Amino acid sequence: MTIHRADLLLPGAGRAPVPGGAVLVDGRSIEAVGPYEELAAARPAARVRRWPGVLTPGLRNPYGPELLEQAYHPDPREADELGTEPLTGAALAALEMTEGRWGASARRGVRRMLAHGTVAVAGRLRRETVADAVARSGLGVDERFEDPQGPPALDPLAGGRPVEEAFVLPPLDFDGRQADFAVFDVPGLSADGDPYAALVRAGAASCVATVLDGRLVHRRA
Repeated sequence: MTIHRADLLLPGAGRAPVPGGAVLVDGRSIEAVGPYEELAAARPAARVRRWPGVLTPGLRNPYGPELLEQAYHPDPREADELGTEPLTGAALAALEMTEGRWGASARRGVRRMLAHGTVAVAGRLRRETVADAVARSGLGVDERFEDPQGPPALDPLAGGRPVEEAFVLPPLDFDGRQADFAVFDVPGLSADGDPYAALVRAGAASCVATVLDGRLVHRRA
């Protein structure tokens, strides 16, 4: 059992921010959400992880197929030749892509998504190797009923989308909710201001940690 504590907790779905808030995780589920002191008093034997910044529901990236099936994420060993950013268009067409290479690219793409606080992607995945890589990672896959606006981006907060729409549902305090959430290091964070606007300004690249299905799957060095 672990208590994840942060400077500010945003439960999501319009819930009020909780300064010094925390999430109590039991296995794969969230057992309780609220002020850290209350959770620690109720579970004094629980392990405590203290995070800087704001703890929120994990993010949903709307560009699942575009980032994982229509872009190639280079291997670090290919950086001198291909760079480090995802390749699309003519650069992608110039590569000799096999199903095995698509699967490896998807695994690297998933790791980059996790480093941006992403816990789910939207859009149907048609390549078996890509869908397998996503399933093995634990990322959720949601239906997409319309194409998202703007160019694909690893940052689900990019492009001017309302930050509330980037969060996965239900909120963190929903009964029996799976333990998926993220922590972002947001400069100038204040419960008296607009924490959502501050989060958008910081961007998802400010992600400190991502917890997926109760497991710490990303922690910034």
